[in-house]
Amino acid sequence: MITAPTRRRQALVLALAVLGVASLGACTAGSGPDGSRPRSSAGPADPADRPGLRRFYGQKLAWKPCGDHLCASLTVPMDYARPGDGKTFVLPVAKAATAVPGKRVGSVVLNPGGPGERGVRLIKDGGADELGRGVRERFDVVSFDPRGVGESKPALTCAPAGSTDTSPGDDTSVPPLNPRTDAERADALADARATADGCRRAGGPLLAHVGTDDAARDLDVLRAALGDRRLTYVGWSYGTSLGTSYAEQFPRRVRAMVLDGAVDPSLDWRQRALGQATGFRDAVEEYAASCADVVGDGCPGATPEEIRGLIGRLVERTRREPLPVDDSEYGLDAAALVSALSLSMYTPEVQWAALSEALAAADGGDGTKLAALAAGEEESTEPDAESGADSGAAQTGPADTVPEDNSEAALIAINCLDVPHPRDAQAYWDALGPAEKAAGVYGTTGVTGELVCKDWPAGPQRPHRVKAAGVPPVLVVGTAGDPATPYAEAVSLAGQFPGGMLLSFEAPGHTGYGRNPCVDKKVEEYLIRLTKVRPGTTCTA
Repeated sequence: MITAPTRRRQALVLALAVLGVASLGACTAGSGPDGSRPRSSAGPADPADRPGLRRFYGQKLAWKPCGDHLCASLTVPMDYARPGDGKTFVLPVAKAATAVPGKRVGSVVLNPGGPGERGVRLIKDGGADELGRGVRERFDVVSFDPRGVGESKPALTCAPAGSTDTSPGDDTSVPPLNPRTDAERADALADARATADGCRRAGGPLLAHVGTDDAARDLDVLRAALGDRRLTYVGWSYGTSLGTSYAEQFPRRVRAMVLDGAVDPSLDWRQRALGQATGFRDAVEEYAASCADVVGDGCPGATPEEIRGLIGRLVERTRREPLPVDDSEYGLDAAALVSALSLSMYTPEVQWAALSEALAAADGGDGTKLAALAAGEEESTEPDAESGADSGAAQTGPADTVPEDNSEAALIAINCLDVPHPRDAQAYWDALGPAEKAAGVYGTTGVTGELVCKDWPAGPQRPHRVKAAGVPPVLVVGTAGDPATPYAEAVSLAGQFPGGMLLSFEAPGHTGYGRNPCVDKKVEEYLIRLTKVRPGTTCTA
């Protein structure tokens, strides 16, 4: 069921979710307890040797059975600048042990993306089984819930808007995809402010300590607790931001690193939002052009022109009045329609058939199936599984409770902390025109979605090119038709790493590893034997 606050903030949440994965790479190397940047070489400057951090780096994980896997807890300082103040995060960790202990090389740590995706759930849901036999024989497959996420203690939550929400009369209005009038812009600002205030009230002092740089330092503590001298890592989508930050802070502690669905840290908030919005627009265009080949008779139109026409009519129709949705008095508005379209672009081979059925039903006046897609209720078989986590369907609770799925709260908090945003609303209004010209409703939705970060206390991070001298060759996977992390960002990121390698995947959809045998083979040869990928290597669907 779509509740009023969820319906009214659908555009905001969708933009942070599907645009948030591309807005979280503006991270710089974190500061050590003395304000200096941690070094990766052994010696006195090694974080493990600093008095305040020794107890964290000296942990031994106490593994216990949890279903078919093993689970443990990792304790990390809440504030790395004050590791001795007694405040900590306790992070859940899960492991699928190597299938052939005699061949074990070490551990491979996975991050499924988000931000806000739960790594423990990835392992428990069989994510390790999706990796190739060679990887499973040689590595324990490990993941964890990052600080503030999932079953981390403490964990983030956002309080309901409550009294800070707009008036009851506004609850039934259709939020504009492109606020033009003073009244529409005031309403957009009020919605964003209500969301941000709810997160600040509930998150309190946690909000300053959930950034990507700190999560990367947690990753190094995990590496030490696993007993690995160097890190073997695979990160999808936002996980590429986490991996990039680790490589910058601890370049000589990297053994192998795969960054799939890359985020370019050199882009600012506006460049990211526009690039990704264009990616979603192009992906929907690809859906219209390829639906007959992929879906067949289930397509909601006989030609690409008919499908484009249907989508255009539905956008205009829902702008005027929401479509009826079962068990909802609010219906499907234009923002939710854009959410459904965008989120259905992640795994075309899985989601396009459901989208086609939902569009046909909406053309007949029933928005129920599209509303379910907008709420992330369709399962994805992709290892990233971000279409569910980033859907904006997470529930929110009061400040003294944490919902079962706190991905929305984590996504907002990490995005706003990691990425500098303008404090002047005019900067967002100035971006609307170019965004609409470049990407239509996807562009304007993306820009207004960033408003939630306008008044958020930001960290010290700034857009920058990667600085990771001494890191071994990093493998970046870029999918040509990736809507959420555009291919151009993979090209750029690979070029920023010294010795960086680019593996291209010619296909639509988000990320490549786990979706294509050719990509899987190249990635796993690199993970197992550190086999380099030659320039220009391309896999096709």
